[in-house]
Amino acid sequence: MIETREGRRQQGLAAEEAAARYLAAKGLHIVQRNFCCRGGEIDVVARDGDTLVFVEVRYRGTGSLESPMESVTTRKQRRLIHAASIYLQRQHSWQMPCRFDVIAITPGRIRRFRAQWIKNAFDASS
Repeated sequence: MIETREGRRQQGLAAEEAAARYLAAKGLHIVQRNFCCRGGEIDVVARDGDTLVFVEVRYRGTGSLESPMESVTTRKQRRLIHAASIYLQRQHSWQMPCRFDVIAITPGRIRRFRAQWIKNAFDASS
């Protein structure tokens, strides 16, 4: 089966929605989704207590050769860090503690998606 760009985009949006629901169920408050700026994008911005959390959602279907975590390359991390700094600047939130999490979404057997949440997946000094 050949995937179309639109099909992949729809699958990505569904995975981001599943990740946001998962985080909310774990007690995080979703602040914003799909924050875009020149040079980067953040899938989910959430608050975990006093901490602002920048979340990268990675989806990989069955048969993918690369795990969702492996797909968060150093280059991708730099782009996320850049986008987070722009977000903090725009929100005047420089004093707020922050972290970068990754949620790996894969197809599930019982539920539509399976989520693996990696807190502090990387930091801005990477």
